[in-house]
Amino acid sequence: MEVLQAIENRRSHRAYQAKQIPEEVLQKILKAGLQSPSARNHQPWHFSVVQDAALLQEVHDEAARMMGKNGSPRFVDPKFQIFYYAPTAIFIFGEKNFDWTDVDCGIAVENMALAAEGLGIGNVILGLPKAAFMGEKADELRAKLRCPEGYDFVIAISLGYAEDTKDPHELHEEKISRIG
Repeated sequence: MEVLQAIENRRSHRAYQAKQIPEEVLQKILKAGLQSPSARNHQPWHFSVVQDAALLQEVHDEAARMMGKNGSPRFVDPKFQIFYYAPTAIFIFGEKNFDWTDVDCGIAVENMALAAEGLGIGNVILGLPKAAFMGEKADELRAKLRCPEGYDFVIAISLGYAEDTKDPHELHEEKISRIG
């Protein structure tokens, strides 16, 4: 698939089939993440692949507990789950003491999202799991997810065969300024 076509076609999917994605497809998505550019080629990321539904639910439950304190309306819906019941999620942990970690991890997750689209795998990029790493279970979850010492959660992506369809979002050309 052409890169521009993958960008145009990609949607944030929020419903997935229970069918797991093949290992060779997952490896290509992970390789796309590893091939991402980063400041000074520092590569300040660590990818933890989770295909354990119980562990994903545990992260969801802790995020819901933490977000509940802040009154987030999403967690009121008992059917809502931050990973949208996708069969695979990749947690991207980043080095805490590198100035460009968040930017570099954002680039890596977008590379993975576009690779997934090109391979026919639905996905959604996720920030909500961050709440799970802000409470008393944070260290326990970091350990279960094999987060390296000196790293913390930055962003995640759910992956699977999409069960939903979405129209493209509206483009806002007014958000572009041209100088010169």
